[in-house]
Formats: sequence, C-alpha cells, structure tokens
Amino acid sequence: MARRGRNRGRNVNGIVVVNKPLGGSSNHVLQQVKRMYGAAKAGHTGALDPLATGVLPICLGEATKFSQYLLESDKSYRTRVKLGIQTETGDREGEVVEQRAVTVTRADVEGVLERFRGEIDQVPSMYSALKHNGEPLYKLARQGITVERPARQITIHRLELLDFEGDEMVLEVECTKGTYIRTLAEDIGIALGCLGHVAELHRIKAGPYTEHQSYTLEQLEEARDGSGHAGLDQLLLPLDTSVNDWPQIKLGVNSSFYIMQGQAVQVPQAPAQGNVRIYGQEASESGEEVYRFLGVGEIDDDGRVAPKRLIQQQS
Repeated sequence: MARRGRNRGRNVNGIVVVNKPLGGSSNHVLQQVKRMYGAAKAGHTGALDPLATGVLPICLGEATKFSQYLLESDKSYRTRVKLGIQTETGDREGEVVEQRAVTVTRADVEGVLERFRGEIDQVPSMYSALKHNGEPLYKLARQGITVERPARQITIHRLELLDFEGDEMVLEVECTKGTYIRTLAEDIGIALGCLGHVAELHRIKAGPYTEHQSYTLEQLEEARDGSGHAGLDQLLLPLDTSVNDWPQIKLGVNSSFYIMQGQAVQVPQAPAQGNVRIYGQEASESGEEVYRFLGVGEIDDDGRVAPKRLIQQQS
C-alpha cells in the first residue's frame, strides 16, 4: 500500500473520510490530504461549498476509479435555515435582496415540508457549478448575468424538522445527487411566504460514509506526526467500501485470470442484471480460500460478468 512511484508520490490506495472545515474549497482540502499522504493520485467525491462542513470522502490511488459511483450516490445534510431574508446566493454569504416578516408557526412549517418530500422539480441556483455553454453558472452570476435553467427532477427521501424557534429552523435532508440545499431552503421559504436562506450546512453522509467515520484535518496531521505515513494509512477504508451495497461475485482462479484480461466470464447464480463487486480467488498453498477485491463489473446481455473498473493488483 505504500510503494513509491517514480517522483510521483506514493502508490497508496484507499478512501479517507474527511470532516471538511468551514471556509475554503473542497479542492483545497483535497490538496492538503494528498500532500499529507504523499499520494501520487487523489480525488474527492462531490464538492462542498466553502460555507459547508462535513463528510468529504477522498479517494487515493486506485480508489479514484470508483469516485464516480460516490458522486452519483445519495447524500444527507443538516442545515440551519434563516427565515425572513432572501440572499443573492441562497446562503448567508450573499447580499440581501429582500426581507419579510416571519409569522409562521411550527405547524405551518411541518405542513409546507410535506410538499417537498418525494420526487420534486428543482431549478438550480445561478450560484451553482453547473455550466452554461462551458461557463460555470456562478461565474456568470458574479457578472450579473442570469440564464434560463431547466428544472431537474430530484428525490427527497427524508425531510425532517429537528428544531424551530423564532425565525430559524433546523432541517435534516436525505436526497439524491444533484440536490441543491440552498435552493431547497429558498423554495421552502417562498412556500412559507417569508423567504429564507441557508445559514449553516453540514453534510452528515455521502454514499456509504458517515460523519462518524470522518477525521478532521487536525486529526490527520496528528496521525502523520505520530507515526508518519503508516499512521495515516491505518485510517484508510478499503476500496470496496465505496460499492458495498452492490451484489458480490466470487470468481475462481481461472475466471479471475480471464476477467483481469478484460474478458467477460460466466458465473453460476449471478444476478440477472446490473452492477456487481468482483472478488477473485488467489492460489493458496494451504488450500484455504482467499479472495481479493478485483474491481467492479456489470452483467452483459449474455448473462456474463463483464469487467467495468478493475484495480491494478499489487504485490
């Protein structure tokens, strides 16, 4: 797990869940973690705004091959919404554009939240990273340019009111990818008739990873200062945790060889369709069955397991 490449950094493979601090970009956090690990390759799995904190899984080495699946996964957030004020950006960092009196009750809020559960249409904010003719929307917005944004269908699996007092409420949201919590807060404020914006935003879950598995940058630095790279490596989660909700396929030695050559293989009792995790049996002098994670695949039209993303096996 710690072999060095040629002047490129370490070939370290795994996933570390970072608790992103307030302020600064996700890419800044990524670069800090990459430097700490001395990693040759790293990538995050879904950016958080500078205002946001919380779960930011960072993939190192071969784990970057599976980052796209984490990007597509569901996310969960806890957010504090300030009512009565609408801002340009939908959060507390934007200029105030309108203010209204807040006269709603907890019952009013509970009634409105029901409208936002399940499948809903959401128009992305002009201050999002979506692109229009190759240009991020937030860059256009900063130039005072507004463009038409088509509504996108998202799913709010869970929307719970944790606290409500005066002109503030705390919500927990479990949602599909592409959901903008700032836009959700704005839309709820509009539905309540009093407007609103995000005052605080904390991601509590990203795909299979939760805040209980996360480490602050300070904790990572302590691990490095105490035991060097070995201490950091102990905090890494295995590659297959990124797809641990996919069906598992175990292959014998021969089938493992062929699939690592890029060939589809027939597997008895495999799922009829969809994506799978692939584990290959290794030759063992003791006769004990030992399996290693090889990567992910999908069931092809002939019912065979076809490789999709395979990891480079290291001795």
